[in-house]
Amino acid sequence: MNTDKIRDDIKGLSDGKIFLNNAGSSLMPTAVVDSMIDYLHQEEQLGGYEVANRNSELLEQFYDEAAKLINCKSSNIAFATSATEAFAKALSSIIFKEGDVVITTVDDYISNQITFISLQKKLNVKIVRVKNLSDNELDLEDLENLIKEHNPKLVAVTHIPTNSGLIQNVEGVGKICKQYDVLYLVDACQSVGQMAVDVEKIGCDFLTATGRKFMRGPRGTGFLYVSDRVLEQNYAPLLLDMRGANWTEYNDYELFKTAKRFEHWEISYASLLGFTEALKYANDIGLSNIEDYNRKLSEKLRKNIQNIGFKIWDQGNNLSSIITFSGSDGDLENIQKVLKENNIFFSVAYKNSALIDFTNKNIHGIVRLSPHYFNTLEEIEKVSEILKNSL
Repeated sequence: MNTDKIRDDIKGLSDGKIFLNNAGSSLMPTAVVDSMIDYLHQEEQLGGYEVANRNSELLEQFYDEAAKLINCKSSNIAFATSATEAFAKALSSIIFKEGDVVITTVDDYISNQITFISLQKKLNVKIVRVKNLSDNELDLEDLENLIKEHNPKLVAVTHIPTNSGLIQNVEGVGKICKQYDVLYLVDACQSVGQMAVDVEKIGCDFLTATGRKFMRGPRGTGFLYVSDRVLEQNYAPLLLDMRGANWTEYNDYELFKTAKRFEHWEISYASLLGFTEALKYANDIGLSNIEDYNRKLSEKLRKNIQNIGFKIWDQGNNLSSIITFSGSDGDLENIQKVLKENNIFFSVAYKNSALIDFTNKNIHGIVRLSPHYFNTLEEIEKVSEILKNSL
């Protein structure tokens, strides 16, 4: 992995910034942006329909590259405008009835939690959350007991919470869901692009991802993985259009066979093409290589920040390339000021985005740094020194 070459592919680094907000929205490679601009120029001259027809084979590469990324078939992939849209499409394909149970975790993503609460309010669906062990890992024994007790309609887990460096044991959950034949949905919004993600190993029925974060694609892109068994059982989003089915009778339709049934007809093909380039870029480097390098960066940064005297809030045995911290007294303001003054890009999360986790930790918020494979160890040391001098 040639870090110098990778950095040369990023125009956004030319002003000397240190970009550590890849868990928010990363910097795109030049190839991603150029492909989108070129496609839009074609649409400018020929119109969207003609350009889509001329580039049909190229546009189909999206499904191949996404499938390669997570180890599945192209027929299991649907394009989405975001991970949240993909998540909602997956949920809408499940016919929930009053009294049905959704099992999730205390470290689920805010939008997912709000969606479940919405189901609770509108359909009287019950939300049950799995306990964490003392080391903050998922209590798989508790999960199994909850499945036996509630016979849930769905188990849903966020692979990496947006507010913490924790990597949840999605493979362990998958084995239990398979044992009890329970539908299993994984939000891989923060893990896809950061580390190797294999749906065969996870054993999920649905998996959602975004383009804008560690995948380094454009905003307004994402994908949904749908397993063969779910497709064969004719799961489909509640509101279909002609992308999802063939109109066969006045009052009937026939579902298309692939996960494309979860798409809508009208999408931004320029964005899809840009996301395809981002997928190719990551696949060419190799997600195992990216994961190994990211682990070195994040472990070094997390250790440095802790040794300086800041409070690290990442808890778990398996941590990701998301580092969350605050001042020893919980202060965030001075940290933000120093980072901004030194052109270091970061993010902040407050209690309303991680209500259960931050309540349990008794904190009101965190500063989040999220290095990625285009960052260097020299940058990590520079940021650490800047934070040290701020105390």
